[in-house]
Amino acid sequence: MDISVIGSGYVGTTLAACLADIGHEVTAIDIDEEIVRTLNDGRAPIEEPGLEALLATHAGDRLTATTSYDAVPDSDVTFLAVGTPSNDDGSIDLGPLEAAAEATGNALADIDDRHLVVVKSTVTPPSLERIQAALERGAGAAAEHIEMGMNPEFLREGTAVDDFRHPDKVVIGANADWATDRLNAVFDPLLEDHSAPVVETDPETAAMIKYANNAFLATKISLVNDLGNVCKEFGLDAYEVMEAVGLDDRISEQFLRSGVGWGGSCFPKDVDAVRAAARDAGYDPAVLEAAVEVNERQPERLVDRLKQHVDLEGAQIAVLGLAFKPQTDDIRNSRSIPVIELLRDHGAEIVAYDPVANEPMRERIPAIEYATTAKAALSDSDGAVVVTDWDEFAALDDAFDEMANPVVVDGRRIIERRDGITYDGLTW
Repeated sequence: MDISVIGSGYVGTTLAACLADIGHEVTAIDIDEEIVRTLNDGRAPIEEPGLEALLATHAGDRLTATTSYDAVPDSDVTFLAVGTPSNDDGSIDLGPLEAAAEATGNALADIDDRHLVVVKSTVTPPSLERIQAALERGAGAAAEHIEMGMNPEFLREGTAVDDFRHPDKVVIGANADWATDRLNAVFDPLLEDHSAPVVETDPETAAMIKYANNAFLATKISLVNDLGNVCKEFGLDAYEVMEAVGLDDRISEQFLRSGVGWGGSCFPKDVDAVRAAARDAGYDPAVLEAAVEVNERQPERLVDRLKQHVDLEGAQIAVLGLAFKPQTDDIRNSRSIPVIELLRDHGAEIVAYDPVANEPMRERIPAIEYATTAKAALSDSDGAVVVTDWDEFAALDDAFDEMANPVVVDGRRIIERRDGITYDGLTW
């Protein structure tokens, strides 16, 4: 099939590359000329395992990037994968997505046959009306030929390519049978080799499935962190407790690792958006409010654990891990940001290190020192906190000997206890 993907961020780039990889002819459309050049060169504009290899294979062949919407009318399907950033009140900013939808409508203004436009961006169910209206404004009289569907993404940063290739489910939201059939056809080559349930529903329900999915996972993490905090107060190892809890098949062992909390581009934004939408509808989502409150407290608890061992005023503290999770350079809503801010508020001097996220964090917080290795960050430090569970941090034994005061507060349970260091786990 010929497919257009509007937007080349995390979701759009991964979608375009993976669709090309399963045999489709894909045009990636983005307003950023530098991103377009990067894609056409077969390089990834983001840090994502396996993505650059796909781009190197398919760029110039089954994948072409452009700033033009000219390919849209000749496409079998157009995906809208434009970001929906958060407003100050937690609601989503639909402006960029509406602009892309209207531009897509303009590109389709002269069609005389039906065309499917699929929203891949994460939007609340009521927001779909605004996207539909933007499409219709752009298309004018041709709007009667355009069907809008919804196909939410369930990609995790750091494993996005693998998540596309091995989905737990594919959710297809459409109101017309032909649109449902066409969306099924997009994923047929994938599901021939990797069977997964296909959920067929209406666009609004499809949109809500994404929010419910992420809200449930975020709440599960916050509940586990809350229980982990209780375990710590009791002098118990939360990981031993949750290992047993995970044996209950009603719960499972997934997302039971307590620690410094969740961040990234999805959980915070999606939970905030569904909370804001619920309040607009007159409902107080008390459980989701509590999940956010627990998450916001975890960085404070991490710093409080460190304060029990180190006088932070004037102390040099190593912060290990800046990305919100390993295998990505994404620092959006990373728990390292509040940790750094709290440490600075207490007068500490920060030396930070991350395998790939130093530069993004330097742009966000320039007034701290950044080390080129974990060992360099630890050297002469009076204490260290672990915020991201990169595998390399598990192999730092000798590096701790370089610390002026070998105190390590681990927020991710990646460091092993050993002689010669004062080790404190956040919830164990």
